[in-house]
Amino acid sequence: MEKKKNNAFTIMKDDSTDGHGGYGVGSISLENMSPVIVDPNEKMAYVDMAAMHARSQVERRVRFQHEKEKVQDGKLYWIVWVTVQNGGDGPYYFGAAASEILVDRPNRIAYKSMPEHVKHMEQSMKGKYVLDHMDELSKELLLDFLKEYKPEFWSRSPKDLENQLQ
Repeated sequence: MEKKKNNAFTIMKDDSTDGHGGYGVGSISLENMSPVIVDPNEKMAYVDMAAMHARSQVERRVRFQHEKEKVQDGKLYWIVWVTVQNGGDGPYYFGAAASEILVDRPNRIAYKSMPEHVKHMEQSMKGKYVLDHMDELSKELLLDFLKEYKPEFWSRSPKDLENQLQ
């Protein structure tokens, strides 16, 4: 039986602090961010919310190495941190930043740079698009996914997003 993928972007909720000034004030909310996995090997892109906790299908059952050179036969994947924000006309893709992961399944090892992932998450939350370092196929897959998944979000997004993906 085929398992259905949950392709749902996290959409805005009210401010958790609500101006009360108590517990949680100043904390960063990741409620508006969703990780999109781009797999150029299988030519697909999909949302995997488990990536928020480093538990995506791509990241499971592998040991992460600190040096990229140790994962020489790794397959390339991208986790694109996509932030959605509500504009005057409705929600749109506010920020997006891609972080690479190399996975060598047969040897059960992988590489990712945690500082890079954190930096890209922050850039996405600040409304930046950091996608120009992706390979052309992966950009095309992400472009198609964002356009098709929520066309209304895409139509409201700044042209800078489209420029970086083309």
